[in-house]
Amino acid sequence: MNSTENIRTIFPADYPRLLKEAVTIMDDPPKEIYIRGDLPSDDHIFLTVVGSRQYSEYGKAACESLIAGLHGLPVVIVSGLALGIDSIAHEAALAAGLQTIAVPGSGLADEMLYPPTHIGIARRILAAGGCLLSPFEKTVMGNKWTFPYRNAIMAGLSHATLVIEAATQSGTLITARRAMDFYRDVLVVPGSIFSKKSEGAFEYMREGATPIACAEDLIFALGLEDAARARDTETEKIRPLRPDLTESEQRLIAALAEPRSRDRLIQALGIQAAEANALISKLELSGVIEERLGQIRKV
Repeated sequence: MNSTENIRTIFPADYPRLLKEAVTIMDDPPKEIYIRGDLPSDDHIFLTVVGSRQYSEYGKAACESLIAGLHGLPVVIVSGLALGIDSIAHEAALAAGLQTIAVPGSGLADEMLYPPTHIGIARRILAAGGCLLSPFEKTVMGNKWTFPYRNAIMAGLSHATLVIEAATQSGTLITARRAMDFYRDVLVVPGSIFSKKSEGAFEYMREGATPIACAEDLIFALGLEDAARARDTETEKIRPLRPDLTESEQRLIAALAEPRSRDRLIQALGIQAAEANALISKLELSGVIEERLGQIRKV
């Protein structure tokens, strides 16, 4: 079947609730938007994730870790299907079992999607129950004006925008700026003070953006603490016991429903730091957990 046969039109009265609010502020709001796939319901929390196309390993790991920590929660990941952090965000959402929306800077016909190498990601998004969304007619090619416009749509769709690595002059910051224009939260992952990719994040933190250092920070910023506690309680009910681990070791594993920093893990365990560090070292040597890029996670 031709990809254009699956494209439907949504008119302003039927826009998602947050986008309907945002377009009232836009100077040039879209008269319609186009969709392939299934639009998640408005009872989800929509999170736009953007970042550098030339990402670092730190940025990739941060994106994957933060999104993995949202598994089992009513969150939809929105991004732009582009090279770099965008595609990493979509892939991480799929891996975590979250719905994801791709908003390319083009029309939605397969031959228009940019970059062409990401058609496979687009099809996996559709197969997993997500959607492709665009303010452009199906055969519009991506160009200099389409990408900033789609960035506004991404910001308008979401409760919050998460910035992972961005230089001071980048399309990523256009999305963050539009999120602020729409009175939405801007969240940023702090990076190295020596990296150009961190300059944009620090710029927005100075303007009041919320720094995000772990999945717990992100869950709190999205107002999902109660949902996360319910998820973790349910996970504990169905998690099989590990007879090879002591009770203390099992409690440590249970506290790693999502990756945590060492300090936050020790705080969650509620025991002396020396005792906790000894448990962590033992489980690391046993290959049960690992510490990577400042986060401890189950293997």
